[in-house]
Amino acid sequence: MIRRPEVRLINPDGQQLGIYTTRQAMAIAQEMSLDLVEISPNAKPPVCRIMDYGKYKYEQKKQAQAAKKNQKTIEVKEVKMRPKTDTHDFEFKVKHIRRFIAEGNKTKITVRFRGREVAHPEMAALLLDKVVDAVKDIAEVQQRYQLEGKAMTTILAPSGKVSAQALERQMTDSEPDPAENE
Repeated sequence: MIRRPEVRLINPDGQQLGIYTTRQAMAIAQEMSLDLVEISPNAKPPVCRIMDYGKYKYEQKKQAQAAKKNQKTIEVKEVKMRPKTDTHDFEFKVKHIRRFIAEGNKTKITVRFRGREVAHPEMAALLLDKVVDAVKDIAEVQQRYQLEGKAMTTILAPSGKVSAQALERQMTDSEPDPAENE
């Protein structure tokens, strides 16, 4: 369905054959038992290539599948807390957040309120600030905290400064050695 009177023709090997009328280009493609495909319609004259169109579509589909296969999906993991979360529980949650970020996932931290706790959103803001300070070496705030109904949330994303291996080493270094206690 090429509507231009002249086209620049490229053979199946990728070599330019020159400028031909559209009828001549179609005749050359039919002699080779191949199709005439318009590659660059905006060029002057438009560029057409002689190729097997079915094979071309198949290769494009395969390339799209390969690109999709190699694509890494980023998940958003969620960690829930309460305004009165104790220190041990807080440290445990921070450890999970660090692991999620080391895996390359974004992390949503939610502080849920119960009853009258919603009247004191500053408690949740302090807790979220404390979490951000605890992971600021490997994460950055993507979305600042905001109050949504009976919950305050913030989203952290990996900063790209620390690799997963370095984070693992850091976590194993911070754990006490059981042999030292003897």
